Amino acid sequence: MLKGISPLISPELLSVLARMGHGDEIILADAHFPGETFNTHVLRADGLKIADLLAAILPLFELDSYSNPLAMMAAVSADLLDPQVEIRYLKSIHLTNPGVAPIERIERFAFYERAKNAFAVVMTGETAKYGNIILKKGVTPLS
Repeated sequence: MLKGISPLISPELLSVLARMGHGDEIILADAHFPGETFNTHVLRADGLKIADLLAAILPLFELDSYSNPLAMMAAVSADLLDPQVEIRYLKSIHLTNPGVAPIERIERFAFYERAKNAFAVVMTGETAKYGNIILKKGVTPLS
């Protein structure tokens, strides 16, 4: 274990986060998402909920400030979103990014297209329907 880094972040995930450049995207996918269908770089985080993983990742990860850095899949017609899913995610996101833009909702097949071009897909144990979220990395400020 490392000091200051959540034990929820595996060595492989830490490496991916460090290798990503600004504008690269990573998907935190729910357990139902067909990650390997859309991307060849899939990491496993079985058993972890996305809200917990967001709270672990975002102290280490600068969100993009030039475009909306957060996107989730919109519900298909005749389906309903559970608003509690987004509320849980925002609670974790706002711990480190209180002024971030609202989460963008994108159509299912547009989400799949973004998954094809994502730097990586992290398969989690999240079971919430429409629980997938895209994070776009920004430029880490000099301190």
